Amino acid sequence: MPHLQFELNFSPNPQDKQSFAHSVRQLFARIMNTGTDHIGITLRCYSANDLVFGRAGNGKIAFLNADIRVGRSAQQKRQLGLEIMAELSRLWEIPKESIYVIYTEHDGPDFQLSDRVLPSWQAGEDPLKD
Repeated sequence: MPHLQFELNFSPNPQDKQSFAHSVRQLFARIMNTGTDHIGITLRCYSANDLVFGRAGNGKIAFLNADIRVGRSAQQKRQLGLEIMAELSRLWEIPKESIYVIYTEHDGPDFQLSDRVLPSWQAGEDPLKD
């Protein structure tokens, strides 16, 4: 279960949050070669001065802390990061230089659901299909 935790120094409207979460879920599934039902997304919204990123200056900032299962290639992670940056920039006009993506990798059993423990990642799998 990837957990994609976004931190923003502004508060988008609810419709834009839903649209963004849907886009990110589809991007993740396509690029990381997996299903969508196990993808968790958190949007934490703060005031303008609650996030600091040296190269960002005083404008909008976005951080993504992505907890993902081990096994994705550096190319997949780079592509996902760049496409999410493009979506953040397109939807909310965040300069790409003001976006920071951090990956933390875990083996499948580190992700626990009520009815199962996720397996280690395999290309093309959907861990919630029985």
